[in-house]
Amino acid sequence: MNWKYYHNSKCSKSRQGLEFLKNKDLEVEVVEYMKTSLESSELIELLKLLKDDENYFIRKKEEAYKALSSTELSIEQWANEIVKSPKLLERPILSNGVKAVIGRPTENLEKIL
Repeated sequence: MNWKYYHNSKCSKSRQGLEFLKNKDLEVEVVEYMKTSLESSELIELLKLLKDDENYFIRKKEEAYKALSSTELSIEQWANEIVKSPKLLERPILSNGVKAVIGRPTENLEKIL
């Protein structure tokens, strides 16, 4: 299985999640999305895997979120906003290409292991 971990190294929850995965001996591709821009198409696929909780993947306390005139955006529109402002993406996210979960709290990562 191709595991990807969308990680922000400045986030303590994201660092805790990565440590959790290492302790499980799970080999993951770490995607540091704050350092390397994500493609809109990759984000759309990722957000579709998280769609069970509408807008759950958005950090609503970020200024970029507050600046949006409408929070009723499609997944494609959210992907475009996240490309412009990666801080909007909730973190961390673990994906296996079929399912994805947000690792808040860290124990959520267990849901797809």
